[in-house]
Amino acid sequence: MPARKLALIATGKRKTAIARAVIRPGNGNIRINNIPLEVYQPEVAKWKIMEPLMLAGDLWKQVDIDVNVKGGGFMGQAEAVRMSIARGLVTWFKSSKLKKLFISYDRSMIAGDPRRKEMKKFGGPGARRRRQKSYR
Repeated sequence: MPARKLALIATGKRKTAIARAVIRPGNGNIRINNIPLEVYQPEVAKWKIMEPLMLAGDLWKQVDIDVNVKGGGFMGQAEAVRMSIARGLVTWFKSSKLKKLFISYDRSMIAGDPRRKEMKKFGGPGARRRRQKSYR
């Protein structure tokens, strides 16, 4: 009797947003924080999340994906969800062809983006801006 997969957890991060995708055998249900992908708002974020699904073809209809995402803004969360789904699909189906497809489309789907907010320094209100001098 072959071993059946129960579930797989994949993570994705973008800025301060962290997404955990739980992938199980199923029939293509995708939920983000218990909200079905079909009714997820805003629309821009929904299309960003759907990119790995459209690239994978009908493969994703064999699994159910539940994503829990915290932190960041709505677009950072969308990119974190997108990464967790892409990584999860590659691991679940053990497909190097799928991984190459995702990387050729957008490397940040698998590899991630290391950019972070620059730290605020003393002498001004932000990372680079300084207070003006008025004695000249």
